[in-house]
Amino acid sequence: MHATFLGVRGSLPAPGPPFVRYGGNSPCVALGHDDEPVTLVLDAGSGLRNLGSLLEGRPFRGTILLGHLHWDHVCGLPFSGAIDRPDAVVRLLVPRQGSGSAVDLLRRLMAPPFFPIEPEQLRGTWSIEWYDAGARELEGFDVSSLDLPHPGGRCLGHRVADRTAAIAYVTDHGPQALGPGPDGFGPVHDDALALAGGVDLLIHDAPYTAEEFPSRATFGHAAMPYAVTLAEASGARSLSLFGHDPGRTDDELDRLVGALGRTSTVPVSAAVEGSRFHLPERHARRAPSPG
Repeated sequence: MHATFLGVRGSLPAPGPPFVRYGGNSPCVALGHDDEPVTLVLDAGSGLRNLGSLLEGRPFRGTILLGHLHWDHVCGLPFSGAIDRPDAVVRLLVPRQGSGSAVDLLRRLMAPPFFPIEPEQLRGTWSIEWYDAGARELEGFDVSSLDLPHPGGRCLGHRVADRTAAIAYVTDHGPQALGPGPDGFGPVHDDALALAGGVDLLIHDAPYTAEEFPSRATFGHAAMPYAVTLAEASGARSLSLFGHDPGRTDDELDRLVGALGRTSTVPVSAAVEGSRFHLPERHARRAPSPG
């Protein structure tokens, strides 16, 4: 399995020199098998625009799995040349919520006067469908999805595995909604453990420091120490902190990750836009630069 971080920033994109090394695009992770092209994409933030470079100009033919529908996770949908082209084949899976169809819900995001086109005007062959919590096969991956506590619409986290490796994608996770837990950051609950148990790579929401967390606990996101605690409790082999606060600079991330890594029993890193992991080997290299 290979996994590439196309966008790692939470809440909204963060352009500018202080954010160049870790990246400023919002959430998007691309997955593929062995040396094959990407066929499964998790979330469609502004990082989705980088998919075209990763595919070296080829069309995307696969599935996009949306964890939830807040702006930072869907704003890339109309802007990726890899998916908005006549030869693209895209299955878009949307967390079931509300009444009507998945297309009806997306039209609330993409329609005049708020946006010039509607979902049906994206080029290529598209299917837009609901999905629920549970297990399914997607693009040759075994995917298990479970609901996460997060305000303002349904949010699901994912465990993705193939014959070689497994990752967990647990972003926009607000465990404090279930209680304070032993450290005040929320409990290490059964669903989080089920998603993260024994994975090669845990990608976890971690925008806030322990000091920042009390004033932001109602925002539905996790503190960095919680992500480390979950990684250790679940037996994850490595942890990548994800969904960086849009004001968190590269230098600040260096300092914070260094401090966490000195006390954690699990290798800890901060997600870097453009990094590509070949799993189960636990190392990363830079993918081709966006263009």
